[in-house]
Amino acid sequence: MYLLKKYFESSILFLSGFFVNSPDTPSMKRLCGLLCTIFLCATLYHNSFSDEKIMPSTPLVESVALLAFGCLGLTSAESIFKKKK
Repeated sequence: MYLLKKYFESSILFLSGFFVNSPDTPSMKRLCGLLCTIFLCATLYHNSFSDEKIMPSTPLVESVALLAFGCLGLTSAESIFKKKK
């Protein structure tokens, strides 16, 4: 029971780190960029086997690609150009 309680506490701490802007916590931008990239790749792979009439709209695919690129690119630029203490 003690291990289960510690597991849930550490899980809550990890998930709450997404909503805090601190350098030692996981980044929400990275998570969003990673999820957008995975879903975009899965959608494009799935649609390569379907008919042309059953395909997602071009603006939708482009906007998800831009969101993924923006999230991952902003995180990279933020880590490169951050102020050193």
